[in-house]
Amino acid sequence: MAEPKKYTRADLINALVAEYDWLCQEDPPKGDEPTPEEYREELQDYSYEKLIEETGTDDNYPLDDFMENYGD
Repeated sequence: MAEPKKYTRADLINALVAEYDWLCQEDPPKGDEPTPEEYREELQDYSYEKLIEETGTDDNYPLDDFMENYGD
């Protein structure tokens, strides 16, 4: 039996947008880079697995740490 998912798609999307928004405050979007709102719209089409991939997490920076930093 598969292990239940710890985070919902909405949790992941919110955290990814929070991270992106934080990055945009340091370096605002230019040219064809999306705004945080546009990035949120893009993420809506991502699969759960693609959202996980988008976090850039791995053994050295686990998903739980990413969610602790950027989750609600």
